[in-house]
Formats: sequence, structure tokens, C-alpha cells
Amino acid sequence: MSDRLPRFPADFRWGVGASSYQTEGALDADGRGRSTWDEFCSPGTVVDGSSGAVGTDFYHRYAEDIGLVRELGAQVYRISVAWPRIQPTGSGAANQHGLDFYDRVVDEMCAAGLDPAITLYHWDTPTPIEDAGGWLNRDTALRFGEYAAIVADRLADRVAHWIPLNELMVLTMMGYATGEHAPGQRLGFDALPTAHHQLLAHGLAVQALRAAGARSIGTANPHAPQRAATDRPADVAAAELADGLLNWLWGDAMLLGRYPEGVDAAMPGPVADDLAIISAPLDFYGVNYYSPTTWGAPDTPHRRVGGQGHVTDDVPFVQVETGLPKTGLGGDIDPDGLREILVALHERYGDRLPPVIITENGTSQQPGTEEPDADGRVRDDGRIAYLEAHIRALHTAMEQGVDVCGYWHWSPTDNFEWAEGYTQRFGLVHVDYATLKRTPKDSYTWFQYLIQG
Repeated sequence: MSDRLPRFPADFRWGVGASSYQTEGALDADGRGRSTWDEFCSPGTVVDGSSGAVGTDFYHRYAEDIGLVRELGAQVYRISVAWPRIQPTGSGAANQHGLDFYDRVVDEMCAAGLDPAITLYHWDTPTPIEDAGGWLNRDTALRFGEYAAIVADRLADRVAHWIPLNELMVLTMMGYATGEHAPGQRLGFDALPTAHHQLLAHGLAVQALRAAGARSIGTANPHAPQRAATDRPADVAAAELADGLLNWLWGDAMLLGRYPEGVDAAMPGPVADDLAIISAPLDFYGVNYYSPTTWGAPDTPHRRVGGQGHVTDDVPFVQVETGLPKTGLGGDIDPDGLREILVALHERYGDRLPPVIITENGTSQQPGTEEPDADGRVRDDGRIAYLEAHIRALHTAMEQGVDVCGYWHWSPTDNFEWAEGYTQRFGLVHVDYATLKRTPKDSYTWFQYLIQG
């Protein structure tokens, strides 16, 4: 543990974040409907054959987890609301039992002195919505706006921060383009309409939240440097294409009211009118940062073992091995990439960029290395080193002029890690999945020290 961590402004807000499907369990409680992730996990597509059926049982243990976050010293606790728990079919009247659950959770957070941050959508689309076309269907954006209004009407008086949709890029690329996530479609570039419909849903949700008196509305977009493997023109072009699809498509639409050159033609509907809705002013811009990616053309001799085209195997960019240290998920550990992308956002958007919050950052370690030892202690030194280096890089970005007002670690507890199941642990708190016992890791103590610093 370093004796000298950077000093942040007194009003800088520290937090943690998690999502509904990864933690709640209780999939049949409250009259909750089925979601795309329930369907996706059913055939055993997750690496360990698991699902979010139990998660970390946050549904029953939320008071315990909120207590752990309070003791951590964090000021913000981010969770997501499960759309199928509020509208089991994705439309129509609200399920009051579902609203009551989140009402209790938000009240518990407020009683603990925490600022609740609510994500309205973290990838758990109601199954009937997906059956009707999902995010390929413009109607889904309209239904989402109605859902946002229902939740806001119940919770806006107490929720400190709102995020309409989490990581729109990931759902488009991994859910609809490559099929690695729910709903498991493999459409390649034909998945691009889902980007526009999610962005429209974001804009409609912002309208609904404003109408309900929501105080602080932002987003949570994944951003990271997309680098060329070499200076060969083909590799540079591959990295530029990836950069446009993974970074700037989303930020340009929300902050500038336009798409990068060449993207408009691939988008459905009245694009110009929709962009006026999509680009409604935000109170903060959320950045989720984990790892940069290095790209090459398909003929690159440096193609990453197990790597692939990020859209389909026949597109003109493939992941390239770099030799950098790896997270448990195999991503490059590159703290300076966080500083680099924050400065790039600042330079690209100027005064159109609201204050930034790091809405996700964290890491898993190699599977099997985060179990309690004979003393019951979880010695996750790798996570501590990762966090310290990234927080130093964040501080450097602030010194270079980027307005960052908060950092929310992902995640407070271990949980269901999507297609990786329970093989990857991201928490500051270890969860024994057999007993659901919570054990704070060494990184939990380190993070307490950081916040107190």
C-alpha cells in the first residue's frame, strides 16, 4: 500500500456500481418477467454453465451489501433497475411489487447516507420485447421511454444520479453483432440499427427523467484507446475504423448531435430529428474504462491468439497481441490508457463535454486466485496495484485539464460476470457462491484508505 496517493478535491465523489442481473437473483419474485439473459443462459452458453438465477442474492441481502458500502466510506452506490421486474412484458402497466422493491433499496441507501445512482437498463431486455424485434425495432426505444417515466415517477425524489442505458456499444457489438452476449445474434454490421435505437431510447429517457424532476442525468459509455498494431496503412485504417465504432459513434451522437462521417447512412428512421432528441444536454458524462485494444488488418502477422474481428471474422480489423500484462479476462493492463482517453474526450468535445465521472473501472484477477486463505483473508494484491495505477492516471488527466468529479469502482461484490459466469471476480468483497458469505478483500481495506486519504 502506497503511503502517498494523489490528493483529490474535497467534493470528489467515490462510489461503487453493480447491475441487476449480475446480483439480484430472485428471478421469479415480484412477478418479474423473463429477460434476454434468462433465455441466453438457458442453453448453457455461459462458460461454467451458470446463470444469474441466484447472483449474489442482492434481492434478499441488499441491506447487508449497502452496509458494506457504507463501511467502505463510499458516497455513491450505483445499481440498475431490471426492466422485466417493472414491466414483465416490457410495456403496459407497472408491476407495483417490482417498484416496491427498488423503493426499499433506495430508502436503505438514503438511510445509510449514500447517494443512489440508478441505471435504467443494463442489458436485461424483457423477452417479449426481444421477440418483437428487440433493439432492431424502433418501437423498443418508445417503450423504453415509457418505462423510464414509470421508474422516474416513483424514485426521482430520492435518486441522486441517473444513467438511462449502460454501455450501448457492448449490446450492439457483443449482443447483436458477434453473439457473445444476449440476445446472441450474429449480424455483423447489420447490427448498427440497434445503436441508433438505443441512442434514441437514451434521449427519450432523458426527456422522461427531466419531466419527473431528476436532478443529475448522464450516461455510462465504454471508452478506451483503439491503437494500430503497426504504422502500415492497413493497420492504421483498421484501428481508425474500430475507434469510430467503439468510441466516437456514441459520444458524437450524445454530445455533438451527429454521427461520425459515413455512419448516418447506416442508421434507420428520421436520423436528424432523432439526433436532436439524442443530444439533449447531460449533467455528467460517464466513462467506463478497463483496457485499450490494439488492432490490425486481417493479414497482420501479430494477430492475437484467440482474437477475432470485433464485429465478425470477415471485417477488416482483428485484435493484436501486445505483450502487456493481462487482467483475468485477458484485457491489457494499461493505466495510462485511462489518462489518454480522458484527454482525447476533452480535446474532441471541449465545452460540450460535461463533468466526467468514471462510472466503471476495476479488474478481475486470474481465476482461482481470489479465494480466502487459511486465515480467511483474500489477498488480492493484483487488484490493489491495478486500482492504484489507474487512480494515479486519473489524477494526471485532471492535472491536464479534464474535469472529473467522481470515480465509481466496479464492483462492490463479486457477481455473475455475463458470459464468463462466476469464473471472474471483480468485487472488493469476496462472495462464497455456495454460502453467499461476504468477506472483504485486502482491496476493500485499501479503498477505505484511499477514500479517507
